[in-house]
Amino acid sequence: MTKRPTALYAMSPVHLPLLFPTPVRRRITALVDIDADLAVDRFDDPRAADRLRDLEVLITGWGCPPLDDAFLAAAPRLRAVLHAAGSIKPHVTDGVWERGITVCSAAEANATPVAEYTTAMVLLAGKGVFALHDRYHAARTFTVAQIAPSVGNFGRRVGIVGASRTGRQVIRLLRRHDLRLCLYDPYATVSGVPNVPLEELLANSDIVSLHAPATPETHHLLDRRRLALLRDGAVLINTARGVLVDTPALVDELTTGRISAVLDVTDPEPLPADSPLFDLPNVFLTPHVAGSHGNELARMGSHIADELERLLTGRPLRYQVRQHELLRAA
Repeated sequence: MTKRPTALYAMSPVHLPLLFPTPVRRRITALVDIDADLAVDRFDDPRAADRLRDLEVLITGWGCPPLDDAFLAAAPRLRAVLHAAGSIKPHVTDGVWERGITVCSAAEANATPVAEYTTAMVLLAGKGVFALHDRYHAARTFTVAQIAPSVGNFGRRVGIVGASRTGRQVIRLLRRHDLRLCLYDPYATVSGVPNVPLEELLANSDIVSLHAPATPETHHLLDRRRLALLRDGAVLINTARGVLVDTPALVDELTTGRISAVLDVTDPEPLPADSPLFDLPNVFLTPHVAGSHGNELARMGSHIADELERLLTGRPLRYQVRQHELLRAA
């Protein structure tokens, strides 16, 4: 790679200043030859054409087109793709790996707000906040004596499905509290947290939080049979992917009032306007807000600027992505 390599931002232009505020772009401009105000979401954009021939570093984000054979042929000197977003799967093609191009991602940074959201929801659910909120608003009066003795987080059993980036961060945050944690993951373990069969986790947890990737083997991981294993009064939290859960089966379980759910992701997404999930009193529904939004996007850009410095100074990357890892990644 040359001393000051040619680089390009490839993403939706609206995301450029959000992911890379001016101070971060200044850091990047000091390291590479890049137009600090140009982001393209098409590689046939005339403003990008002149740079592709000498391009060595591509900084990508939401809105970047796939790095297909035509792009790779037009960018013969490309050496690194730094992705300032979550999943790299929609962008990186087999040709990228065949060329030996270095790839890294800000997925770890994107996991942080999801873990924060999830931790908050676990603690609120354990406290019975969602049901108490509705009862208080309906009655307009309330006494402490009306709070069920089962409410509270001391000793609450929480099952984590998936030791993903987010799953591990959730475990780290929840360890600060007096909870009993268990994990289901067939490929990874977390020190000090029992890794148990999925059926055991579902049957014995007060709160179940999903953090597995969407892969063919996890499609409808929680099907009708497994949802029925959830104990009465259990809360299911999904901030991962909607397809992990069989939605009709979940609606049927929720309609009985036997369990509750906190859903930031659904299948389909967005839900149809007539979905029962909007009206069920035991469902807390949010529109995929757990991931990076607003000022949280700048965290991802900062991670990529750090990775760029490591790349150009020959230090090991912290968030490099390997091809084999994508098989079980989000």
